[in-house]
Amino acid sequence: MSAPTTTIRDARTLLGMHTRAAWAIAVFYLTAMTSLAVTSWDGVSHRWPIVLALLITIVVTGALLAVRPDPLPPAVTVAMALSGPVCCALVLVVLPVPPTSTWQTWPLASGTGTATYMCVRGRTPAAWINLWGMIAVTALWSGATGQGAAHGVAISIVNLPPLLMATFFAYTIRPAARTIFELREESSRRIAAEAAVGASLAEREEQMRRLDRTVRPILQRITDSEPLDSATRLECKLLEAHLRDTLRAPSLVQGSLPAAARAARARGVEVIMLDDHGLDTADADTRERLSTFVAAELDRADAGTVTIRILPPDRGLLATILADHPTEGMRRIELGRHGVPLTPQTEQATQEPGLA
Repeated sequence: MSAPTTTIRDARTLLGMHTRAAWAIAVFYLTAMTSLAVTSWDGVSHRWPIVLALLITIVVTGALLAVRPDPLPPAVTVAMALSGPVCCALVLVVLPVPPTSTWQTWPLASGTGTATYMCVRGRTPAAWINLWGMIAVTALWSGATGQGAAHGVAISIVNLPPLLMATFFAYTIRPAARTIFELREESSRRIAAEAAVGASLAEREEQMRRLDRTVRPILQRITDSEPLDSATRLECKLLEAHLRDTLRAPSLVQGSLPAAARAARARGVEVIMLDDHGLDTADADTRERLSTFVAAELDRADAGTVTIRILPPDRGLLATILADHPTEGMRRIELGRHGVPLTPQTEQATQEPGLA
């Protein structure tokens, strides 16, 4: 009974017929119909036809709320169009003549309710067949029991006004429902586009502020008349490498990793960071675990090249670290999907750093 997760662009959704509230109202309605049938069946010749008519009413009511798509499928439509006349026939043939209570003709009310919501579900012609079928059955029963066919027509034709209103709804509100959903979707698209533009501008402004904080001091020092010393040249080299990391491996420029990479480069280690976006959907714990481990590997490096690569999504591994030391040889470390390191493997052959 829960609301579907997919969007349904029809009057059923517009009226909330897929919600728990609609099912609660249906339960209340069926309880009322059952109460009318049970409290008014004194004097009937058999009760099982009344029970059967109640079961048909329950099934039809549930189908009106649950069955997709909209309009109703042809087979379901035919069954609903016949349900009203069949329920009337089942109940009327066992009633005393004349009936001892007006509530004993409850199938006329329930059948009209079914016809009304058939209009809501886009099956107006079948709804009218349902109602006229109930009128015909009631007239036949009334005539056969000596009450006169006119009497049967009189007690059943009063259900025409509700169906007329439902027909008006079917030919006015149902087409409008499509327009309403189109306008809502267009509004959602516009809001999403505006939010994306706003987020992009905010990110750009943040990047500009960050770039200003990191690059401006070096640029000002370069523009001075004094020659650049070795410390300034190293600072420029480290800053250039950091900016390259932010472009090539943005998911790795977080936590303690930037500081560890800067320190390793200052010691003469060549640090290469590559990002194929396998970390984009990782949770915070996985990111923290990977950042801590990679930072530790960078801290222990004192020479050579260290290549950190985040692999593409849907791979068996999350990342690899290839440490090529001039004296210790080459080590390859693999990190699983949760950022947990697997057993390191020693590479015997020289491998291209970019292929880590």
